[in-house]
Amino acid sequence: MKEIYLDSNATTCVLPAAVAAARQAMEQGYGNPSSTHATGLQAKAMMDGVRQRASRLLGVGDGRLMFNSGATEGIQTAVLSALCALRERRAQGKHIGSLLLYGATEHKAVPESLAHWNRLLGLNLEVRKLPVDAQGRHDLQALGALIGEAAMLCTMAANNETGVISDLSAIAQLLQERGADAYWMVDCVQALGKLKLNLAATRIDYAPFSGHKLYAPKGIGMLYVRAGVPFTPLMMGGGQEAGLRSGTENMAGIAALGAVLAALDDGKTFRSHADLAAFREQLVASLERAFPGIVFNMPFDLSLPTTLNFSVPGLSSKELLDLFDAARVRVSSGSACSAAKALPSYVLEAMHVPQWRASSAIRLSFGPLIDAATIDAACARIERCGEALRSSCLLPSALAPSPQDGAQDGIIQLSVDDQCTWLLSDAASASCVVIDPVAALVPRLAAFIRCQHLALRAIVHTAAPADHGAARLALLQELAIEQVGRIDIDGELELGQQRLRRIECGQDHATHVYLLGQRFAFIGTLAPGALTPLLDAALVTQDTVLCGACDDGSICSTVRTVQDGLVPTAELQLDAAGLPAFLRQHPDAILVDVREAYEHAACAGTVFEGCAVHSVPLSRLAGQVAAWLQQPQRPLVFFCRSGNRSARAAACLRRLGHAAAWQLNGGMAMAEATRHPLAIAA
Repeated sequence: MKEIYLDSNATTCVLPAAVAAARQAMEQGYGNPSSTHATGLQAKAMMDGVRQRASRLLGVGDGRLMFNSGATEGIQTAVLSALCALRERRAQGKHIGSLLLYGATEHKAVPESLAHWNRLLGLNLEVRKLPVDAQGRHDLQALGALIGEAAMLCTMAANNETGVISDLSAIAQLLQERGADAYWMVDCVQALGKLKLNLAATRIDYAPFSGHKLYAPKGIGMLYVRAGVPFTPLMMGGGQEAGLRSGTENMAGIAALGAVLAALDDGKTFRSHADLAAFREQLVASLERAFPGIVFNMPFDLSLPTTLNFSVPGLSSKELLDLFDAARVRVSSGSACSAAKALPSYVLEAMHVPQWRASSAIRLSFGPLIDAATIDAACARIERCGEALRSSCLLPSALAPSPQDGAQDGIIQLSVDDQCTWLLSDAASASCVVIDPVAALVPRLAAFIRCQHLALRAIVHTAAPADHGAARLALLQELAIEQVGRIDIDGELELGQQRLRRIECGQDHATHVYLLGQRFAFIGTLAPGALTPLLDAALVTQDTVLCGACDDGSICSTVRTVQDGLVPTAELQLDAAGLPAFLRQHPDAILVDVREAYEHAACAGTVFEGCAVHSVPLSRLAGQVAAWLQQPQRPLVFFCRSGNRSARAAACLRRLGHAAAWQLNGGMAMAEATRHPLAIAA
């Protein structure tokens, strides 16, 4: 499947005309615009032409427009200019205010710049957030109360995460009514090509822009400075840009930006606001069909038509990212993400949305160059993603599983906020047991149990639950079960042909270990030393797999590794380019795909052409490790979407004593980039 790129708020592809213009500038118009010979004068003429076009499109008027490397440099320059002027005014005995205000949803470059230059210049002003309302717009009442003491105000034209458009007119009116003389910077990065701008007609003092948000290459941007507003160069040297920004200009970038501005000027290349709004409506309809209960985190009537920010109950942002990526639809998390855990979006937190929405938001964004065919294809894949989740029992489905797709045996690990819940399912008896339920996972557990038509035999805890049984009660209510049996203190529970046994531990018998034969022990937060009596009583063996209630990244362990204190061997990584040679040298190697079932359902085609691949989702890895440990020399090559999950799987096996566990560095994304014969045909 062809990639569908819906992450334009992060960056865009480069307009073909911009590529051609950059190439022409590098191949033919390569002169230095500071040179006075003909080649230099030709380069300068091109640069001046681009500046004139930009000035007209942005309504610069008598203001100044300088080329730079992008928005971050523009923000730094604007903040430095304003703060230098404030320091001079204070030195002259003038009142400057005590606050450096910035919108709570601003890009991190803004508060970081304010804090940096405030410290270096010795101003020691207070850097304070300006709150926003539930719709993500600046709180004008709060601004009215603070504006009298504001030395500088930083807001944005449109938010990069939500697309919410700021009420700049109301802010300007408030500044005028209160007679505020604070310097005002407006981040216009997301506004270029999406909002009409007439900067000279506004109260805005500084406005940074970045070309790569609108089909120009990275490394080129602009900064508008209102006429008469103080300016201090961030970079001094040869005096380029009329002394505003020294350093030889990025002529290829300027030429490319000029081509984008020409396309913006012709009124034909880019889609109209009405077209973009219609595309958004189409995407919204498909998202609502795909994900029941979806919540959009921005008001449609106050947002750019090119941005959607949403959360899906019961699904994390990482799960949704993996799902969309499997379908080759490129979106992004609405929050900062790491390999281990997604951090809540500070933008959504500032809007006071519920925590689950701030922690699981997805941003879908497209540019004004998009066409109807791409939107149609995106909608089809979005709805396919919904079907993939239903087939994997992660979303409610009106269709019961077919007999061949009925309940499956398995030990499933579910994690949230560093806590683990384990679900044991038995296909023969169509029954299951839940161990250490966590409230946040109740919808997921209930959906899986209903979808698989499992009978819930027991809900047990390895220790007194911190929530006093609230999660247990919630799960019963979700499943409309009035009562569920408990395992007696000295009893056993039949789970098909298996036996689940509870063993009391500790002096007060307040903690328990649940044994599934001698193969698995669910130990909660039990200390390693407490395993010795179990080993002495032959209740466990050195190879019993231990499943804990805390997600420390290790997935699982064994009695042997805990007692011997084994640590992982040196990390074994394979690059995609080296994988074919490795497989030829090790024909018995096992390729293990640790992506989840819904990711497979969302993609089309094979994973690696010509290779036998074993699918063992990371959530089911604990149930498979014992079999792999019986062949500790047989190479295992784990892979996933980006390499994060496969790294965890490989580290787990190495820690358990499997010295030949490898991981595919960079995952399928890097394998695809190599375009190797073994690369993905998804």
